[in-house]
Amino acid sequence: MHRQQLIRTGGALVGLIACALLLLFTSNHRDKVNYYHNEGQVFGTYYNVRYSAAQDLSQAIDSAFRAFDGSLSMFNPSSVISAVNSNRDTVVDARFEQMFDEATRVSRLSNGAFDITVAPLVNLWGFGFKHREDVTAEKIDSARMLVGYRHISLSDHRIHKDDPHIMLDAGAIAKGQACDVIAEVLRDKGAENYLVDIGGEVVAHGVNQEGQPWRIGITRPDDDPEGTNDRLQDIVSTNDICMATSGNYRNFYYEGEQRRSHTIDPRTGYPVQHSLLSATVVASSCMRADALATASMVLGADSALVLVRKAGACAYFIVSEADTLRVVTSPNWPY
Repeated sequence: MHRQQLIRTGGALVGLIACALLLLFTSNHRDKVNYYHNEGQVFGTYYNVRYSAAQDLSQAIDSAFRAFDGSLSMFNPSSVISAVNSNRDTVVDARFEQMFDEATRVSRLSNGAFDITVAPLVNLWGFGFKHREDVTAEKIDSARMLVGYRHISLSDHRIHKDDPHIMLDAGAIAKGQACDVIAEVLRDKGAENYLVDIGGEVVAHGVNQEGQPWRIGITRPDDDPEGTNDRLQDIVSTNDICMATSGNYRNFYYEGEQRRSHTIDPRTGYPVQHSLLSATVVASSCMRADALATASMVLGADSALVLVRKAGACAYFIVSEADTLRVVTSPNWPY
């Protein structure tokens, strides 16, 4: 009896050891998920996508970029937004409608500080897809007649304009939306850990290849048109974020002694001139964060803090104060 019990006990022990080895093998196999890195140029800027997946998803990412370009790129003459700007009878697609709805929402929240009809002014000042003109007060007044989100509407999947000369510019919201789109592609393909960076707009989830939270830099707003001397002001460590940054330290030019930034106030027609140099916003989507960051740069720090609170977002602003930089954050900034 004792020997039979010992054999049975030994058999159970062997079974337990086998189960433990199987669990260890399965765990090790699961831990060895590959991380991939896809990078390149898109929408006139650079993108970096890092993610864990069973296989390289570059084809799916490229396909999503091409589809998005066909919807919202003003530099693609065949895109939906180009057709709208050319007044061709166009049924807009779902991505365009998503952009339009969010743009309208932020325009209302910001009392017009964000406005996708700003294209005539952006082009006039030389920051759009046309050559810079000699800017005069008369030309600004003329362009302003074509600016105002209340002059356009969307119904039956078509854009309706009060004036056919109105043109749309999605440049201040589309990069953020593209980040959301690529993140959606990655999730649909089973990726649980990813970071999508398109020209500084970021969506991140999960952990990096070392199993640590993603670390995202906030660039110090030094005058650096070429983007060759990046210095970090701060680093955000996170497992889940949709973040966008807008600033006047890259895209600007000098007209005599006057510095002209690419952030145009749709309400006045002039480039903004105030102490807010950089606005980083975290929101429920990168598309919303992108639009809010641009609106913040138009409004200035004090009014922008009110805006981000109303939008349910949080913000990190870098303000010029005498010869120094000062950081201003919304009360709910958690990082």
